[in-house]
Amino acid sequence: MASDQIRDVFIAGLRNAHAMENQALSIMKPQVKRIETYPEVAAKLEQHIAETERQIVRLEDVLTGLNEDHSTFKDLALSFTGAMAALGHTVAGDEILKNSFANFAFENFEIAAYRSLQTIAEAGSYGAAVSAIEANLSEEKAMARWLEENLVGVTTRFLSLREVGETAKV
Repeated sequence: MASDQIRDVFIAGLRNAHAMENQALSIMKPQVKRIETYPEVAAKLEQHIAETERQIVRLEDVLTGLNEDHSTFKDLALSFTGAMAALGHTVAGDEILKNSFANFAFENFEIAAYRSLQTIAEAGSYGAAVSAIEANLSEEKAMARWLEENLVGVTTRFLSLREVGETAKV
């Protein structure tokens, strides 16, 4: 593939990742506002929100270094769909579980996106971008790992709260 074609694919992927991270924020921020009985989940989401904001800056830096900008349209579109997804779980009696499943799935989606971007960056010799992509990838892997490791605890707490008649949603 010609270097200009790789560049086009890389720029599109970076813009998609930027929009994806904005979507992640629109999913996590409403969740963290609603959590009351799962402080460890709230704390982890707060941490990952801060990481996600830094990931967005890293992506913007890479795009700027390539004399490109992010796609405002993609950012808005995915932020809207993320907000709607988060809103959809608020009516569920098992909101915390649904959010946990969705967050785990989304983290793995992000991991796949960054692995692909890493491959494209290497194919196009965009070495300066690789460290930013790897940093984002590492944070997404850590969040996915945390969600996986804590799913049993969240589920157990949900069941315990429900058993004694306390709110088990969030």
